[in-house]
Order: sequence, then C-alpha cells, then structure tokens
Amino acid sequence: MRVLGGVLLWLLWAPALLAHNFWIEPSTFTPAPGQRLAVRLRVGVELKGDPVPRDPALMKRFIAAGPAGDATVPGVPNTEPAGFEAFAAPGLYTIVYDSGRSSVELEAAKFEEYLQQEGLEKISTLRARQGKSGAGVKEVFSRCAKAFLNVGNGGSGPGYDRVFNQRLELVAEKNPYTLAGGGELPVRLLYEGKPLAGALVMALQRDRPEKIDKIMARTDARGRVTLKLDRPGFWLIKAVHMIPASADAGADWESFWASLTFALPSR
Repeated sequence: MRVLGGVLLWLLWAPALLAHNFWIEPSTFTPAPGQRLAVRLRVGVELKGDPVPRDPALMKRFIAAGPAGDATVPGVPNTEPAGFEAFAAPGLYTIVYDSGRSSVELEAAKFEEYLQQEGLEKISTLRARQGKSGAGVKEVFSRCAKAFLNVGNGGSGPGYDRVFNQRLELVAEKNPYTLAGGGELPVRLLYEGKPLAGALVMALQRDRPEKIDKIMARTDARGRVTLKLDRPGFWLIKAVHMIPASADAGADWESFWASLTFALPSR
C-alpha cells in the first residue's frame, strides 16, 4: 500500500514539476526539543502546494544541519511526508534538499510565458536572436531547497549564513528569526559558489492578499538583494537560474530552482 500510494502521488506530481515553486515545509517551524516533525516537500503555484513523495532515485541530498552537526533526514521511500526529524537541543537548524535532474518538454508559448514569470528575459532574448522564439524546448531542471527551523526558541543564534554548496543557493545574511513582526532581510544568491548578478529574487508570503504587490528585486554585482518582509508568518524566498544545457543533459536548457523557507515570528 505504501508503494502504491507513492506511485499515485508521483503520477499527480509529475505534470506539475516545472514552472511551479518547490519548497520544504515542516509540520512546524518552531518545534520543541525532541518533538517529532513531518518534513514535507511541496510543489505548486504560489504557496498552494501538492505533496512530493520521497524518491531515492531523484534525491541527491536531504539533511538536517544544526549545532550537533549534519545528519540525513530519515524517511520511507515513495511515501509522503518525505521525511521525519526530531532535534534534541534548542537552536537554529537547516533542512537542505538537493535533487537530481528531471526533464520536461514545453511548447514555445508556455516556455516564453514561464521565462517572463521567472525573470529570465535574457533567455527569451537569446532565443529570439537565434530565431527560435517559436520553437518548443526540452529542459532539464533541479531543485535546491532549504528551510530554517527555530527549535526550542533557540533559533536566533548562528548558522543562518552557512553555505551548503548547492548548485544555486540562497544565503541569508541576517537571521530571519530576529525579525520579529517583519523587517529587512539581506540575501545573497550563489551559483556554483559565486555571486550571481542580475537574477530575480522573490519573497512570497502565505495568505497575502492578491492586491498587494509581490516582493522582488534583482541581485546586484555581488549577488545581493534586500527584501522587506512586512508581516509575520510563513515565507518562501525563491530564485531561478537558467543556462544552455550541456551535451550530457540531452536538452536545450538547464535550470536550477533555489528556495528558502521559514516562519517569521510575531512581535
């Protein structure tokens, strides 16, 4: 039954793999020491997500990092939640997930729409120069997700700016758990360990009224943006980077999707 459930989840998830946000969402971002958590992976539009089952064939790294070191997040293959975790001591912990490549084929209009939505206009311009704006594409993509947990109210400590060497990585330069009620969060975007300039970084907040503009900015020459998070609650920071696919990818383009989630505390 577990395997069957995993297959059904995969069939539901597969069509929604691309042009959607991907994030880590634990059952709580503020567990007590020793509390058992469900560590869920989500994919969806905005922050309305569908479950992503644990797929050992796709999962390259799925760890929990904190004051006591790093450990693999345990779980049952082909089931949801993707993992379970408990932390013995208070502190700031980071869940890190990296996936292998997945592939998708898109017709030209859908691909161009997605490029505009994700701030990848340079790719659209390049396609136009190549005379390929009307051509469909095959794309490979991978996920680079992180989540901050405030365990036992000890999450205001160090560790928020640790670099995990993800292919595309969002690195907080201030601890979000010190921004009670809201505030400015400086973030650095790295691609293969180096600052990525000109990339669009967005901040999405759950239950945010649609009439309020999205919070977004492009990285400067040092790969930095400052995002003004104006209210407490669940936040997703995201960015996408795309390059021409290498010969071994068997595709036209390759993209990398980075995300960072946390729960901004109330005053």
